[in-house]
Amino acid sequence: MAVTGIGGFFFRARDPEALSSWYATHLGVGDGPYGQWDTAAGPSVFQPFPADTDHFPADRGWMLNLRVDDLDALVAQLRAAGIAVETRPEWDMPGVGRFARLHDPEGNPIELWRPDDTTPD
Repeated sequence: MAVTGIGGFFFRARDPEALSSWYATHLGVGDGPYGQWDTAAGPSVFQPFPADTDHFPADRGWMLNLRVDDLDALVAQLRAAGIAVETRPEWDMPGVGRFARLHDPEGNPIELWRPDDTTPD
């Protein structure tokens, strides 16, 4: 018996309604009933990091990584909406994919991931 996928991601928010709206508007996440959204089949990574990692802010215990089809288009759309998005060439990893990072309105870290076509499913 094994887990077949992620059933949800639950976290505290100062303003849950506004934050839900932001995720639905800008990322298309949780725009269905009860915050549901249908995800495409593909790889998901479950990876604890060392407590002293600098991969995401030290004051946060987690970072949400979202798989995307067109990283460049989404980054452009987010920036056009006035959302700061950071990209760095050194984050891109052949065989893994390309990455961009941003924060939601409550400061939670988000990483966008465009897997390489060579990434195994």
